[in-house]
This record gives sequence, C-alpha cells and structure tokens, in this order.
Amino acid sequence: MSLLHKAGRLAFPDVEAPGAPPLLEVDDLHTSFRTPLGLVRAVDGVSFTLQRGRTMGLVGESGSGKTVLSRSIMGLLPRANLERSGRVLFSGHDITAMRPRELRQVWGAHIAMVFQDPMTALNPVVRIGRQITEHLRLHLSMSRSEARETAIALLNSVGIPEPRARLRSYPFQLSGGMRQRVMIAIALACGPKLLLADEPTTGLDVTIQAQILDLLAAQQAERYMAMILVTHDLGVVAGRADDVVVMYAGKIVEMGPTNALFSDVKMPYTEALLASIPRLTDPVHTRLSAIEGRPPDLVSPPHGCRFAPRCRYVQARCTEEEPPLVEGDTPGHLFACWFPVGSITTRGPRPTTAAQSGPSS
Repeated sequence: MSLLHKAGRLAFPDVEAPGAPPLLEVDDLHTSFRTPLGLVRAVDGVSFTLQRGRTMGLVGESGSGKTVLSRSIMGLLPRANLERSGRVLFSGHDITAMRPRELRQVWGAHIAMVFQDPMTALNPVVRIGRQITEHLRLHLSMSRSEARETAIALLNSVGIPEPRARLRSYPFQLSGGMRQRVMIAIALACGPKLLLADEPTTGLDVTIQAQILDLLAAQQAERYMAMILVTHDLGVVAGRADDVVVMYAGKIVEMGPTNALFSDVKMPYTEALLASIPRLTDPVHTRLSAIEGRPPDLVSPPHGCRFAPRCRYVQARCTEEEPPLVEGDTPGHLFACWFPVGSITTRGPRPTTAAQSGPSS
C-alpha cells in the first residue's frame, strides 16, 4: 500500500507517542554487489535500532561497509547489479519497499545525509543559495522569498559569516570547512528526524574538524534529531555518541552504550582500533600502533571469524566457526568473539589501548 496521503506527502506516525516503534530499525540487512569476480557482500546481516534524539557512532576501517550501510538505509544505492534483503524501518515504515517517488519525499524531508566530500556532493556550477532553497521549495512549498530568508537563517545557524552575500557564492569560492557547513545547512533545511553524517570531517584540519563535530552535536541536540556519525576513528565518537557500532568486513563485531564499550572492550578488533589512536601523552616520535594485515576479500571472506587472520588472540576455533553476537555483562553490550579480550593470554606484548588510558577526541 502506498504511503502517500491525499496531499501527496508521506505520512509518518509520531515516534514520541506511547508504544511507537523506534525511529530507525535495521533488521538483518544484506547489501551485495554483483561483479565479474563474484558477489561482494558489503553489508552482511546487520541489525540495530536507533531512537530519536540519540547519536550512534558507526566505526570501522575503510572497506568495512559503513558507507554502503548508510546509503542502504537511505535507499541511495544504484539498483543495477545490486542484491538486497532485510528491512529498514523508519517510523514503522519499510524504506526498502518504497517506490522511487516515495523515496524522493523521504530524502531531505525526513532523512538527510551529510556526504563525505562536499566538493563532489555540491553542484559546482550552481550558486549556494539555489542549492539550499530548492529543497525548501520542493518539500515545504515555500515561496521564493520565504525560501531565501530561511536559507540565510540556515547559513547563519551553521556559522557562516555574511550569509546573505554567501548565497551568491559558488562552491569553489568557499573553503573546505565552509563547504561542509553548507552541506550541513542543506541537510538540516527541512528539519529531518534522522541525520546521517558520513565521515563529515575527512580532509579538514584538526581545528575545523572539532568545529564541524561541535556544530553537528549542537544542531542534533537543538532539533532533537537522531544522528548516525560514520567515522573510522573511535576517538571521534568517544564523547559524542550515545551508542557505538563497530563494523568489520560487512558485519557488526561489537556494539553497545559508549561508556560500556570503552570501559570493557571485548572484541580484539575494537581494541586494535583504540590502540591505533594517537595520544597527546605519548613521547615525541612514538611509533603509531597499526593493525597488521588487510581487511578480507568480501567476495570470498575467510571461514570463521573474519578478523581471525589479523587477530593476536586467534585460536583454532576462530578459523572454523563464525562467532555470533552475544551480550556481555552490561545490558545492550554485544560482541562477536569466541575469545574476548582478557579471556586468554595474547601472543606477544599486549598493547596499551586508549580504553585503558582514556580516549582521545
């Protein structure tokens, strides 16, 4: 049945109502790509829920499936050579079952994304003002003058000086930090309930990174949005996310409340990610800790635990049986490991992790 009501707009229930479903529910989601070499299982059986007003950090190395997962949630992936199963429920409605016409009304108005590279996400030959106002006029039916004044207010809210003059700027006339702020303004224009920020600080210097992350946190709190913060750096989500989901080779390997996960790391991959975070307390020229080896080939992943070939705790069972997600001592803290951190003696000296010394952000 179509979700379009009489006015031609999507109708979603109030997620704040008693007994309402979670804002976002991802249920056994599989996303694969057909290639000449075989089927690439980029997202392989991912499940989680997210309530409105909460921030979830989605963490993992490049190639772990973070971006494909976020685009699968929005329904942004091209349909050619794509295989997908499972469900993505937004306010109780299945995104994966929506027709293209319905999806176009979800994007921007209800679910928005801040893309990784604003220089390629923004249209280089269209002025900033038009790129903001077209969303307002399409989804909120504003007049040209109303949309213009709202665009000025949006640019001002994300910290862009002289916002009225900036409406006539092209993307190449702005700095990287300014372009990212414009992307955030576009994403927030129609008041979405869910914001996906895909590596929003990539390519920016450290000072600008902090400003962008602080801006996202402030806007998320002010608007009571749910937010998924996609990053490769656990240090980024340490003080900015309510929950953390760690992905490796298309699967969730650990997830739970941020404090519980940082204070009691179970998955060796999570421990290795934490150990790779540089710390200001380290002496000058301290060698950075790196995870040895490479992520597996997702066309033919290894048997058993996919992290086993790189794991310093690996045992025979790890290469024979795939570990399920099980709950640890803290409710909601799940991990997939036969021999979690601390249960056996590691091969060689155990690294000092950021979880032990305090996460850096």
